Amino acid sequence: QVQLVESGGGTVQAGGSLRLSCVVSGRPASDYSMGWFRQPPGEERRFVAAIAWNGENTFYADNMKGRFTIFRDNAKNTAYLQMNGLKHEDTSVYYCAARETRGMSISSESYDYWGQGTQVTVSS
Repeated sequence: QVQLVESGGGTVQAGGSLRLSCVVSGRPASDYSMGWFRQPPGEERRFVAAIAWNGENTFYADNMKGRFTIFRDNAKNTAYLQMNGLKHEDTSVYYCAARETRGMSISSESYDYWGQGTQVTVSS
């Protein structure tokens, strides 16, 4: 059974940085493309970034470009989301997801496995 476990969330001041990690267990992470999504309080889940199975291609939501970086280390079965220049509006629960098709997707419905989420709070 495939499991995803996120970590790295917390509280940070505006302008600060956090790095989220997502460890894949049960099967090699290289079997999947990966994505990060976030869900602010009372709102729907939204796409943040995606990365192909081999890390060679990435894609970002427009308002994340230049601030967030998605990358992965398949040897460690881990995907990451480096977040710099955090803003109050980045406050959310962040989820990682895995997709059995190796191509990337921005649609949450196309992902097969999800982590439990990690809270990121940015104080202004």
